[in-house]
Amino acid sequence: MFNRLFGKPKQEANALTTLDKLNEILLNLYSIFISIIQTLEMLEKKEKVLVKKAAAEVEKAKEFAKGRNKRAAIQCLKRKRLYEQQIEQLGNFQLRIHDQMIMLEGAKATTETVDALRTGAAAMKAMQKATNIDDVDKTMDEINEQTENMKQIQEALSTPIGAAADFDEDELEAELEELEGAELEEQLLQPATTAPAAPVQVPAGRQPARPIPQKRTAEEDELAALQAEMAL
Repeated sequence: MFNRLFGKPKQEANALTTLDKLNEILLNLYSIFISIIQTLEMLEKKEKVLVKKAAAEVEKAKEFAKGRNKRAAIQCLKRKRLYEQQIEQLGNFQLRIHDQMIMLEGAKATTETVDALRTGAAAMKAMQKATNIDDVDKTMDEINEQTENMKQIQEALSTPIGAAADFDEDELEAELEELEGAELEEQLLQPATTAPAAPVQVPAGRQPARPIPQKRTAEEDELAALQAEMAL
């Protein structure tokens, strides 16, 4: 138990030491970048100066050539060649420095990635320590228990009490069916209503023709008398 108790601070101290080393490496890389940039600026300035000097020697050589001073013109061209060699050398220096900058940028990106991964791993480890699986199970059991209690409370509240508790659900349903059957029977016994006939419009000046009464036959008279007796 003592090893467990005293082992945690050592692990945290090792993690902090690693982060400090990574931060120190990043600071050193930043300082190297600044130094390289300053060196590149210095080389570019020297290159511009040498280009101007080489161009000036060319102009001098032209002047000497016009004056028939061949020896002096050749000396100017020699100095121009020397300046061009120095310019080429400075260009090679700049190329090497650019290569080194690319390598340092890659190393910087790698270091920052490792730093981020270590930080994320440390944070995840800390969260896992703070979240115990037993605590999670206990919390879920408590949630399930509270949910079951709430269901029981709702069922108790929805149970009828007093006079409503004595009602028989089957009897109420049978009564409802009787009411529905009686209403349906009443609807079937009602005579079908016919829509009134639309009035016929008669043109002005004409009187509607009166219907001619038809004579009933003997059979129709007997049928009418039978219907009257049944009505009595």
